[in-house]
Amino acid sequence: MKLAIGYLYGDLMNIYGDIGNIIALKKRAEWRKIDIEVKNISIGSKLKKGDVDIFFFGGGQDQAQELVSRDLLGSNGSVIKQEIERGAPLLSICGGYQLLGEYYKPHNNPKLPGVGLFPAYTIAGDNRMIGNIIIESMFGKLVGFENHSGKTYLKQGAVPLGMVVKGFGNNGEDQTEGCIHKNAIGCYMHGSLLPKNPKLADWLLKKALEVKYQKEINLEPLDDTLEVQAHNAAIKKFE
Repeated sequence: MKLAIGYLYGDLMNIYGDIGNIIALKKRAEWRKIDIEVKNISIGSKLKKGDVDIFFFGGGQDQAQELVSRDLLGSNGSVIKQEIERGAPLLSICGGYQLLGEYYKPHNNPKLPGVGLFPAYTIAGDNRMIGNIIIESMFGKLVGFENHSGKTYLKQGAVPLGMVVKGFGNNGEDQTEGCIHKNAIGCYMHGSLLPKNPKLADWLLKKALEVKYQKEINLEPLDDTLEVQAHNAAIKKFE
């Protein structure tokens, strides 16, 4: 089996170890003899339907977000949204998550329109929300690191990735963190997220394979001793 990972705007949106999520997906697939190709998609790229099987979109600063937002107004944004509606899985973090919502409003600059994939919007806040974060989710406890001043609010009917146990989450007010739409996930969990949360990484791979090959996929179990130790160590910091 083969999978293509679409790394969205990795030259502009890659902070706090986000590229580690690409590495984790690639290695967990290769350990199972699944061939992986990473395709870098950035400004000037022409994304086409069916080009990739799984998307990753990391975080970035406001200046980079302005450039990326303009590019997403073209065909790339439209194709990403169509592919997610088709069932392709996606993981987006922080700035990438914000740009896949309805809009992001910086402090002193015009509103940046989003792709409209997630029923959510983001407004720049006055204080940074920084630190380790734990949430309860459909994948069990997820651990990560957040550092954002943007406050994301889910609209009615939106499904959060999980509820905050420790940390701030979407906005530091309503205990929600992230958003799920079909097989697409947006969140604020840097860190990298996937090496410490192997269940989530395997869910993304499984969904990508099932959509591509149109059959149920059972992934071969891996020895996740080190991954579980890292996961538990992150939780213990709060005890």
